[in-house]
Amino acid sequence: MVHAAGICCGGPLDSNKGVIMSPPNLPGWDDFHIADILEQTIGIRPLLQNDANACAIAEWKWGAARGMTNFVFLTFGTGMGAGLVLNGKLYIGSNDMAGEIGHIRLENAGPVGYGKSGSFEGFCSGGGIAQLAGSMALEQIQMGRHVCWCKDKSMVQSLTAKIIGDQAASGDPLACEVFRISGSYLGKGLSYLIDILNPEAIIIGGIFIHQKDLLLPAAMEVINKETLAVSAKRCRILPAELGNQIGDAAALGVAAYSMEV
Repeated sequence: MVHAAGICCGGPLDSNKGVIMSPPNLPGWDDFHIADILEQTIGIRPLLQNDANACAIAEWKWGAARGMTNFVFLTFGTGMGAGLVLNGKLYIGSNDMAGEIGHIRLENAGPVGYGKSGSFEGFCSGGGIAQLAGSMALEQIQMGRHVCWCKDKSMVQSLTAKIIGDQAASGDPLACEVFRISGSYLGKGLSYLIDILNPEAIIIGGIFIHQKDLLLPAAMEVINKETLAVSAKRCRILPAELGNQIGDAAALGVAAYSMEV
């Protein structure tokens, strides 16, 4: 017998009403009453949460955040979003928009993410890393220097974070510098979160799971410089444990959480 159901989806959305509100990755899903539709089909009203919140719940129940009462989960994938668990409760804000940290501007100019140049998402997402790598490669090409993973400007649009990560792992200096820059801005964004929220841990998924060694040293250098020492010492920076299975676990986590609230 099914006792609960959960849905995770990119925002914006209304978790109380179970309505998906025009997310950029689902064109045409405008004011889509998904909870009502599924309730009519399965006989149970599902709980809807955005993907970052859902992943935070999954890591809380079965992953790196087990036993914690204050932590932040960051997506660091195609975008940068956060799920916040504060004082043992999921925090969603007044209209489900808490945790949209990708929109924070870290510099006046830089890679574009979340519709804003120089944003946290611009520096710390798959698309942002590709943009950063492309601009740095173009600089080298225009100066007459060879870039093995981007031989001419026609290749810029085909760059991905995985391509740059593979090159960095093999020791390519320019690719390593791309990840050092991304890591330093990751540290800047994490410093804000640590000082404001004083979490036990910040758990990061997506690209960070695979490129921790390329990102974390630069991030920690900034954190140790910028953050209150007593807060930084308390906060661990951890990769998500659920890996590529987190999407399935996230929906199950939301279902389980619906029975607790």
